[in-house]
Amino acid sequence: MENSFAKVRTDESNPKWENSIKRQSSLYNRGNGIRSEFERDYTRILHCEAYRRLKHKTQVFFATSNDHVCTRMEHVTHVASVASTIAKHLGLNQELTQAIAIGHDIGHAPFGHTGEDILNSLVTEKNENPTAVNVPKKFWHERNSLFFADFIETLQDPNGIEKTLDLTYAVRDGLICHCGEIDQQGLKPRNEAIDLYEIKRPGYVQPYTWEGCIVKTSDKIAFLGRDIEDARAYHILDMAAYRQLREIVGATLGFGPEKSFSTHTTNGAFRSGRAVNTTTLINDMIVDLCQESSPERGICFSEPYFKFIHELKRFSFANIYNNWRLVEFTKYARTVLSTIFNTLLKTQVYAQNHRMEQCLRYMPNLQKTFISWLTKYTSYDEQRKKILRYNTKNVFDVNDNESFEKCIIEFMSGMTDQFAITVYNEIISF
Repeated sequence: MENSFAKVRTDESNPKWENSIKRQSSLYNRGNGIRSEFERDYTRILHCEAYRRLKHKTQVFFATSNDHVCTRMEHVTHVASVASTIAKHLGLNQELTQAIAIGHDIGHAPFGHTGEDILNSLVTEKNENPTAVNVPKKFWHERNSLFFADFIETLQDPNGIEKTLDLTYAVRDGLICHCGEIDQQGLKPRNEAIDLYEIKRPGYVQPYTWEGCIVKTSDKIAFLGRDIEDARAYHILDMAAYRQLREIVGATLGFGPEKSFSTHTTNGAFRSGRAVNTTTLINDMIVDLCQESSPERGICFSEPYFKFIHELKRFSFANIYNNWRLVEFTKYARTVLSTIFNTLLKTQVYAQNHRMEQCLRYMPNLQKTFISWLTKYTSYDEQRKKILRYNTKNVFDVNDNESFEKCIIEFMSGMTDQFAITVYNEIISF
């Protein structure tokens, strides 16, 4: 119901408020007070380079050249739209919701979840048995979004010094706890303001705020709706798949093929013989969630819609995410990323002796960007670091093998699809 969450929204009357707005250090101010703490977080994320690169990172379809197919940036914008709509209706803090939503994927790897799995396997294969049971993931994008916000992304302060984003606890929490892949009903926030780096697995710790719970659910609504539209643009779905989708609608929601898809709209997201109307589908899921959720029940859907979302997810994995064309690109993506990783591993001795200019000279894009990375986040060139006015920690140690490997993985995680391909072509070209 409208404004049903107003009493639990994250504001000054909430007992979690002081923890929610806490920052790791004292954030500089500009001598005015026209923005709230969460509005400042929103604009800091909006201006950071990791956010800008999302426009050339995979959502589902790799290295797309189709201007109308969803990229990672468009996805986070969709999530922000869905989450803001829900937060507004329920009476939650829209500013906090939008800040979490716009930043939730800034740590995503190139090539989407495929790239994430590849980066994880590269470090796991070197350090642990990849077939062992319950081995925690070394690389997962939710944690990497927090890591980028805390240690990697910088903006200039009024004096021109590069400083990290220093986001509020509530936003940082929303970044690492946004995993919406696990099917849940009655989602509620946790009570404790824990050390976020103690979270070892994605999806198993609930967000600290109701707004974080909204973003987590909105992530699922956004990608399930839009991915079907993009699959149609790439001719991934054939008529058999559409017939299967009609059966899911009828069997799950109990509506005949000629009846409206939703009890909440007159147009319906689907009618027999027509394509899925993804905007209406997303609208129907939003409306159902808003009608069913309450502070007592948590964030939830009606049982028909929850079942439908589960079936739609199964349909998407079977007919879109595991389509043979995407599987074939996965092989290429593994070649690209593993080649870059193995190439950079060979540079450690040059990094240790401050002679990086002597290697990678036939790979100018890789050389330039990796040296800049080492300068900013290691002790490779402290003098230049001061000249460039980087107020960043030495996050990685080039003399430690495991730390240097993490340095490479984090560097690669920031790449766009196209830049990774460009660097790969540099490496293999003669």
